Amino acid sequence: MIRARTTLLGMLSVVLLLVPSRLGADTEIPAFARKYRVSCNMCHAPVPRLTAFGNTFAANGFRFGSEEQPRDTIYTGDELLDLPSTLPLAMRMDIYAQAITNGDVGTDWQTPYNIKLMSGGTLSKKLSYYLYFFLFERGKIGGLEDAYVQYNNIAGQPVDVMVGQFQVSDPMFKRELRLSFHDYVIYRTEVGLQPADLTYDRGIMVPANVAGLTLTGGIVNGNGKGEVQEDLKLDNNYSKNFFGHVTGNLAAWFRLGAMGYTGRENGAVADGPEVTNQLWMLGADATFTVGTFEINAQYIHREDSYPTFSPTDEVAKTDGGFAEVIWQPRESRWYALALYNRIDCNQPLLNVRLGVPTELERYQTVTGGLGWIWHRNIRVMGEVSWDLEREVVRWTLGLVTAF
Repeated sequence: MIRARTTLLGMLSVVLLLVPSRLGADTEIPAFARKYRVSCNMCHAPVPRLTAFGNTFAANGFRFGSEEQPRDTIYTGDELLDLPSTLPLAMRMDIYAQAITNGDVGTDWQTPYNIKLMSGGTLSKKLSYYLYFFLFERGKIGGLEDAYVQYNNIAGQPVDVMVGQFQVSDPMFKRELRLSFHDYVIYRTEVGLQPADLTYDRGIMVPANVAGLTLTGGIVNGNGKGEVQEDLKLDNNYSKNFFGHVTGNLAAWFRLGAMGYTGRENGAVADGPEVTNQLWMLGADATFTVGTFEINAQYIHREDSYPTFSPTDEVAKTDGGFAEVIWQPRESRWYALALYNRIDCNQPLLNVRLGVPTELERYQTVTGGLGWIWHRNIRVMGEVSWDLEREVVRWTLGLVTAF
């Protein structure tokens, strides 16, 4: 049954790769506001959350129109060269102060928490790029996260292709654009010793528009953005992982999506034979808009045949997702949010990569937050998150700015 499902999902992803589609990039940066001499609120409401125009701008390869010629270039007399007059750079800095209660009360100055160097722009009429580098990420140099080139409108059709390093979850909900400090945890959850999750990976992603639907297919290494392996390989085995996503608006207030993911990973326990873990995921995502409220929901079912690469492993079955409510009155600089995360596994194998114990069967948190747009590119926020399983409460005050 597992082999049949993985074969089916692989075929689905390949089919989606052949169907035209369209997908916005991960985020916008102040370099674009400088380039076009516009306010950040054209693309963000509030920063870093994208407006409808911001999504279209990103999908067009950071252009106002899909056929727009590159701007701010140096004239060299060479028709085959579109060279930007300046290198588009921007920075983002996150500063937080936290209090943690788990029987005792502790405080933590996370000043700064993150510092990103970001760059993006056009390289030709249809080719663009985007990248950001963590100069500082939670106490260390984080390195490259997003780093890809994007080609728009292949053969004049609404087909784009992105090649590089990106988040597999981007067609569903973009983690980098969330307003909460607390994460969309299901995307970064690993099971056992299997390295695959739905955050950063290297590969190709092809999005397109077909009959009002957005279809996305992709092929990735399946082991994240880790370091080089033996023989100068970045993939730690020879197989590839496949994913696909389809989404569309069923009404002006309701968007529904479905996803599939399949792959395999080879590994072995100490002195044991090599074992292949077959992995597959199926899920659904949705967005509801009700007046000034936006409700986002994600559900994913995952199965791993040999999660610790031991011949005695039982199939690990994982179910999880999140529900998020965002409230922002029109023309207001205030917003409020609530976020619920829950993940269940039939074995203590969950690794949510959030600094919590890795041998978990359940992860469950409730988060509430309030924010204010101090300036177009400066957001002040407060948040409280309660870990229901470990009975830990985390209070967060923060400032997020990009310039």
